Parts: sequence; C-alpha cells; structure tokens
Amino acid sequence: MKSRKRPVYVGNYQSSRKSGGSRKIMVLFSSIIGAGLLIGFSANMIISSEVNVRKSLSDESSVLAALEQRHQPALIDYEDEQGFTEEPDFVEIEKGQIPEEITVHEGTVKRGDSLYAILASNGLSPLEIHHITQQLKDTFSVNSFRVGQKYEIHLDPDENFRRFIYHQSRVIALHIEQDMESGEFHTWKDVREFDKRTNTIVGTISDSLSQELQRHNRYALISQLENVFSWQVNFNRDIQPGTRYKVIFEENWLNDQFMGTGRILAAEIIIRNREYRAYYYVDADGNAGYYNDKGDSVQRFFLSKPVEFSRISSDYGYRTHPVYGTRHFHGGVDLVAPTGTPVRAVADGKVVFRGRKGPAGNLITIAHANGYHTQYLHLSRYANNVRYGSRVEQGDVIGYVGMTGVATGPHLDFRVIRNGKLQNPMQALASSSSASSVASEHKNDFLAKRGVLRAQLDELDFQLARLGE
Repeated sequence: MKSRKRPVYVGNYQSSRKSGGSRKIMVLFSSIIGAGLLIGFSANMIISSEVNVRKSLSDESSVLAALEQRHQPALIDYEDEQGFTEEPDFVEIEKGQIPEEITVHEGTVKRGDSLYAILASNGLSPLEIHHITQQLKDTFSVNSFRVGQKYEIHLDPDENFRRFIYHQSRVIALHIEQDMESGEFHTWKDVREFDKRTNTIVGTISDSLSQELQRHNRYALISQLENVFSWQVNFNRDIQPGTRYKVIFEENWLNDQFMGTGRILAAEIIIRNREYRAYYYVDADGNAGYYNDKGDSVQRFFLSKPVEFSRISSDYGYRTHPVYGTRHFHGGVDLVAPTGTPVRAVADGKVVFRGRKGPAGNLITIAHANGYHTQYLHLSRYANNVRYGSRVEQGDVIGYVGMTGVATGPHLDFRVIRNGKLQNPMQALASSSSASSVASEHKNDFLAKRGVLRAQLDELDFQLARLGE
C-alpha cells in the first residue's frame, strides 16, 4: 500500500507568506535609504555648524570649548540653602561667631574728661547715665578716670550706642553694654589672667641686697624678701658682703610680653653659714603664707615696719607739736622717708577709709582681724588698686610717703588701734604673735609640695658654686 503524502497547503497560505516577506524587504530597504539620507543630512548640518563656529572663533581653545558645550546635555544648576547640589558624604560643622557690624571709636582720657561727659556725647541721656553709675558704685569710682588711659566707644550701623570699654590698666577693663532688645545696661570688669612662669636667681652679695638685685633687674624681689624674712633677718644689720641667696619666683606674662615679677615661691638666705628658708603654700581652705621646713609660719600677724624709714622724728605719746608749738598727745609714730617711698599694709585686711582728712592729709585706714585697725597718714598718693572696700594682703603697697595735710616734711604717721583704743605702734608691731602654722589636716600636702621646692633650691647650689669660682 502506497503511503499517502502529507498534503502541503499552499494556496492562500503560501501566497500570503510570500507576499508578506516582500513587503518586509521593501520596508527594510526604504528604512535603510531613509536612514542614510537622515544621517547624511544630520552630518551635513553638524559639519556646517562646526564650520560656522570655526569661522566665528579664531582662538583654538575657544573653538574646542564651544564645541564641547554644544554637544553636552543641559544641566539644572540647583543648590540648597547650604550649597549642596548632591547628597554630601560628610558635612563639616562650622564653628565660631559671625561678628556684628560695629564701629569702634578709640579715645584717650584728657584732663577734665569724665564718664558722664563721654557717655553723654555719645547719645546717652542723664537718666541712663545715672542708672549706669548706680551699677558701678560698688566696683568702680566714676571719678577715678586717669589722664592718658584708653577707652573705646562701640556704635552700631545706625550710630546707636552699644558699649563703652575703659582700659583701667593693661589687665583690667571696665565694660558698659546696652542690650538692644530690652534697652537695659550691663556693667562688668574684665580681668585678664597672667601666664605664670617660674624663674630663679642666685648670687653672693658684694655690697648690698638692693644693689645686687638691681644689677639683675629684679628690684621687685627686694621688698618681698624683706617681708618674708622680716622677723628672722635684719636687712640693715645682718646682710653683709658674702651673704648668699637663692630665690624661686614667678613672672607674669601676657601674650608673650613680660608684665612684671610675681610672687616668691621659695627662698633661702645664707648668712655666715646659717640658713633661712621659706616656702609659699596655700592650703585647700585658701589660707596662704610662708612657712619653714617644718610648716611653722615664718611671718607674724604684723610686719616689723610699714615703710623703709631713716629715723623716727616724733614718737607715740605727749609731745610739742612741730607746727603749732603746743603740747598734746600724738597718737602715732612719725617715720621719716623720702616722698614717694612705698607704704605697705602691715597685715591682711580690708580698706575701710581712703580719703583726705584735714590735718592728716591723705589717709588710709585698714581693718584687720582680732579687733585691730591701722592708719597711714600724710600720703602723697594712693596705690592705683587700693580703694574703699579693697582687700589687701600683708606687704601690699597701699600708698606712698608724702607730706599732705599739716606736716613739716615727708614722713609717714603710722597708727595702731585695737578695739577702739590707740596702741603704741612700734610696740604693737614688735609684740605681734606668729601667724598660724600649717593645719594638721594639710600637713602631708604641704610636706609634699615643700619637698619639690626644696629639691629645686638644692639644685641651685651648683649655680651658686660656679659664681664663686
């Protein structure tokens, strides 16, 4: 039996396949031709454009830049409030403060100037100035402007007062500032802290201690040494050629500028092979003083004298007055010294009077512990930092010898009062008790710190030996 062939369906089916293929070929051919024409047209446009650009730009770099810009897609240049165009990997936090727009006018206090006049000339009313002076009365005397001192007036862009700064000294500035929202005034003192640096000095005296230290430009140490050792050493009698000394002290610096000699931290004086040592120590309760190796105070309640004097011209008790010629009681002791000689507080205390007092002239009264008051009369002037209410330490300069009031020559009339009764001044100084020793609860701390200073003093022996060679 013959196998039957599978019928092949041609007819319309075959016809339709053949016809569809022809159309596809035609479409493809047409597309190729169209694309070719389009590419040719586009290329011609680009070439034409580039030729035009080249004709208009003569510089080669400008041509390249123009072509590059033409072929780059357009970008939207958008930044947020902090300048970001994309999400940053890290945001650096800016620190600081944007300065306010302030105009600063600098001036110098001239004779006749006052705080009132300076503030009034810069738009402040009498009532505003009154409020300011009321705030200042406990910290600053508005009448204590000194000729030659610098000040600043700060004004805002509308020329309104913002602040006043008075440079009372190189380290103290008085600030008066107005709050622009509330209109209130605020006052304060800005005290710049010194940078403390430690230094040492050693030597053997060939003539006198004062001349020795002056040669080393350390004159400020003389009075400190005398105050520290005043009850152990008579500096007029005991200090002789051959006396050796070693001193560890602080220096005050401000912005790498030397501002002066500071406090003695430790000292040793060797007189005929006898050693006198003292160490400065402040305990945790704030009690400060100079102590020997055992922690006993080398100081007494009073200094041995308030001023370096040559003689006593009038003692305590009844006398004939050198000016009036009448016999009366003299409540102090007159210590003769040249005008301008520094006068020192004989003990820690508080200034309870500073001013002109008739025949007494310029007078300072200091209140001390144990019911004591001391008075200093006929001063030529007061120390700059000493005012009513000031706290002073033993040995601080409070004024200078003069002859204000009723006096025949420059001298200090020094007086001591205890519980309202006058005392013989020189006897009171001579009989004053020793200051307290280091308290038992602070003894170990003192011994540790004293040990460090003692080691530093011992190290100075090498320098002292070399000076003697």
